[in-house]
Amino acid sequence: MAKERHSAKNGNAKAGGTSRRSALKAAVAGAGAVTALGASASVAHADGPGRGAPTFVLVHGSGSNSFFWQPLLRELGLRGHRAIAVDLPGHGLGAYLPESYQSPQDLDRLRTEPSPIAKVTLGDCAAHVIDVVRRVRRDGPVVLVGESLGGATLNAVANHVPELVAHLVYTSAFCPTGHPSVLRLMMTPEAATSSSFKIPGVRTPPELGVLRVNWRSGDPAFFATVKEAISADRPDAEVRALMNILEPDESAAVGASEDARGLPEKWGRVPRTFVRYTQDRIIPLPLQDLMIREADDATPHNRFRVRSLSAPHAGPRDPRLLANELELVARLCR
Repeated sequence: MAKERHSAKNGNAKAGGTSRRSALKAAVAGAGAVTALGASASVAHADGPGRGAPTFVLVHGSGSNSFFWQPLLRELGLRGHRAIAVDLPGHGLGAYLPESYQSPQDLDRLRTEPSPIAKVTLGDCAAHVIDVVRRVRRDGPVVLVGESLGGATLNAVANHVPELVAHLVYTSAFCPTGHPSVLRLMMTPEAATSSSFKIPGVRTPPELGVLRVNWRSGDPAFFATVKEAISADRPDAEVRALMNILEPDESAAVGASEDARGLPEKWGRVPRTFVRYTQDRIIPLPLQDLMIREADDATPHNRFRVRSLSAPHAGPRDPRLLANELELVARLCR
């Protein structure tokens, strides 16, 4: 059961010694952890009196895709809600999988093989989602939901078209306001305990412009690290299935080189909810609370509505828990 907001002690550990690039790699290494198996359609739609009812637009995180949301889409559809999960540019069926990432893998080439996703910017992600929002907005209010790195896209969308978004929902997602980027947030003391720093990325040269993780690694130590970081509550077989849905490449620019802060006069006009995942090891609870606090300081007249779920970074294993939270948000939008 979700718990209302409560005070949390902030971590005092120092992140010292972490380079900007290594910190960014760590920040997004596990950010695309998915919550279910299967590759069914990424849209849930129920017949009936839908006009005027909210539509949920779901935005995935780093190295992930619309499949992340499949269990939630199914649950929302069964409850009669409209929902659509987007694939951000360079993700989903539009993803680029390096030839060296296939089987058998060429690990030496994997370190240097270029990827077109390097050209994807936060602006590209925002433009893609704005197009979706404009289309679904014709049928009623839009509730924009983001997880992990997808929160930066929520900020960018709300900065551009706040009038088209009825509510923003951050499910343990990055929400920069006091810090300009995800990278900067991951360099705070509150992020020092993040398990993402333990997930080894592929050592690509900076000029490649990509953050790469070999999710198909057969190293037992790598598997154990990933499981502990993103979904320690899942059986091993389920975690392996989750890892096989993840994509190896993410644009370095999205989390590091662009200002992702929500603007008080734009983003700050939109009602918002933060769903804290109290067992999240990628975005530790002190970091989640820091982002909530900084956002509330930026717009004291429009503070986060805060809820909490006992869940790791991959989200609650039972999609009904998050669906319950989104139903509460939908009632606020009617």
